[in-house]
Amino acid sequence: MKELWIIAIREVKILAKNHIYIFCMLLFPLLVMVFFTTLMSDGLPMDMPVGIVDLDNTSTTRSIIRRLDAFQNSEVVEHYASVAEARQAIQQNRIYAFLYIPKGTTDELLASRQPKVSFYYSMTSVVAGTLLMKDLKTISMLGSAAVGQATMRAKGYTPQQIQSFLQPIRIDLHQIANPWTNYNAYLSTMIIPGCMMLFIFLITAYAIGMELKFGRGTQWVRVAKGNMVVALFGKFLPHTAIWLAVIYSYEYYIFGILHFPFLGSAWTLVLLGLMEVLAAQGFGIFAFGLMPSLRMSMSVCSLWAVLSFSMAGSAFPIMGMDTPLQSLSWLFPLRHYYMLYQICVFNGFPLLEAWFHFAALAAFMLLPWLVISKIKNAMQTYVYIP
Repeated sequence: MKELWIIAIREVKILAKNHIYIFCMLLFPLLVMVFFTTLMSDGLPMDMPVGIVDLDNTSTTRSIIRRLDAFQNSEVVEHYASVAEARQAIQQNRIYAFLYIPKGTTDELLASRQPKVSFYYSMTSVVAGTLLMKDLKTISMLGSAAVGQATMRAKGYTPQQIQSFLQPIRIDLHQIANPWTNYNAYLSTMIIPGCMMLFIFLITAYAIGMELKFGRGTQWVRVAKGNMVVALFGKFLPHTAIWLAVIYSYEYYIFGILHFPFLGSAWTLVLLGLMEVLAAQGFGIFAFGLMPSLRMSMSVCSLWAVLSFSMAGSAFPIMGMDTPLQSLSWLFPLRHYYMLYQICVFNGFPLLEAWFHFAALAAFMLLPWLVISKIKNAMQTYVYIP
């Protein structure tokens, strides 16, 4: 315990002298937290620009356009004289979509001839294209339904008969855990922890690499009396305390202040934050042990952290990927963290339902045991090469 304490005090002095630690362990995580949560503070993008090509220009089509403009996600910003002008506006990124109403649409609606109303949307932005497609499809169906409702009312149909004809099957929609379709609630809870893991990966490999760079490795091992376990525990004890403070502050911020959906227990959050920090540190130590070089180990950590965002399964589901990629996803700590969050926090299931992901994070924590002798040898014999 004495050696552990001496090494921990030594590391605190190193942290205080090097401003990189202050930026990467405190300032940058705070900026990431605030940036992503405020970027998607509304939950969904609002009032995305939409154009209109209305060649019919009747009271019925104007009513359809007003209803489209009233939607939460859509805002009619301009009317165009032709499809060519509207298409050019999409290409110039002035609008994301436009609705084309050909001449004679109202007359054909009233005569029950099924007129064709077209809408075009750009999928260069997947979120904008998907949401506007939903609005445009809805407004097209509502337009025909409104005319049909007026016609049947004139013929003497009862409201129940009209409803049964226009909507023979009523959809009872239940969006479990996130009924608001809040992008902030499920994207920020993956992106922010992913950035935290990136910082932990890099700082962990950087901290060991600096011992080698400045020739302090021999002295570090000597203080631990040759016990590399004590050396690593003492060195990363202050790091762990700082990272836990940052992670728990993040959890309090999103669940206590922003009120993100939370169905699990507070102890689950505490355990999840601890597993996140220790697993990330374990991988950072393992990366340096594989390649005892400051530059190479930090490069591997950067690559693995960046790939984690794609392999976590939040933007594109893992079960939709090719089989080799599905297997590869198990090698990323963020994937297991995200699954634990989804199962135990977001949906409130017991930890037993996600035991395999819990075990995987525990395995990442134990990875340094595989390379601990190699790290000791590097500290005692390797010469730093820039």
